[in-house]
Amino acid sequence: MWNLNKPERKFGVVVVGVGRAGSVRIRDLRNPHASSAFLNLIGFVSRRELGNIDEVQQISLENALSSPEVEVAYICSESSSHEDYIRQFLNAGKHVLVEYPMTLSWEAAQDLWKLAEQKGKVLHEEHVELLMEEFAFLKKEVVGKDLLKGSLLFTAGPLEEERFGFPAFSGISRLTWLVSLFGELSLISATLEERKEDQHMKMTVCLETENKRPLTWIEEKGPGLKRNRHLSFHFKSGSLENMPNVGVNKNIFLKDQNIFVQKLLGQFSEKELAAEKKRILHCLWLAEEIQKYCYSKKEEKETCGTSKMGP
Repeated sequence: MWNLNKPERKFGVVVVGVGRAGSVRIRDLRNPHASSAFLNLIGFVSRRELGNIDEVQQISLENALSSPEVEVAYICSESSSHEDYIRQFLNAGKHVLVEYPMTLSWEAAQDLWKLAEQKGKVLHEEHVELLMEEFAFLKKEVVGKDLLKGSLLFTAGPLEEERFGFPAFSGISRLTWLVSLFGELSLISATLEERKEDQHMKMTVCLETENKRPLTWIEEKGPGLKRNRHLSFHFKSGSLENMPNVGVNKNIFLKDQNIFVQKLLGQFSEKELAAEKKRILHCLWLAEEIQKYCYSKKEEKETCGTSKMGP
């Protein structure tokens, strides 16, 4: 896969945002991996004044955008800022790797992809959930089987919607699992229950496969809820209830970087890139449809509540 000889050139990289994902990206860029040999970490961008992190220098956003040394941006900031950063770096002629979700709007994602194509730059949305051992196991289990019905429940601690988006966007990795396993899906219905004073929310989404098989996706977040995934898939030939222990996920962000570098080097076919883009846009479209559905139901409730009020 890799030309292990010394690369003819290295792409200069800045990492935007140094939270959990950004810190892992910096670590992988600094370590001697096959894909890192094609990349040269120039610095990081943060809204906070941090100076240096492990000898990596902080640089301003303006310098990152204008420097000819910087050819690649890793966008690892909170989701609400992704769209703006992607647009700025693409307009500055840089390749972009962004943590999912790339945007909190399907239309914005389409616009950014068009911009990347106009500029002749790689726009790559990270999906480490597809590089996990659990997903590899599921993919093998599901192949060739006729689904009757299924469900996927994810629980975790609270997440700020203002920073990370509506639950269908912040939880888009679960939606990506379902689409990658069972093909494109249709939205049947969705509900969002919220107790903001308790920081608790539960989103229940009813989906349908192209063969009209029902899939239920639930995201529940609140204090005290452990990060966990529960699944149940029923096939004509048997059932899969919950995930066995299939091993530790090692270096999933590095595996994602490997894919990105292959794109930079032109090692992906147009067919592969088109299929990936189609899947990503379908998931973002579904997330937006779920958001619209939940908001319309909320408005209906509020309207009904208002109309019942007496003088």
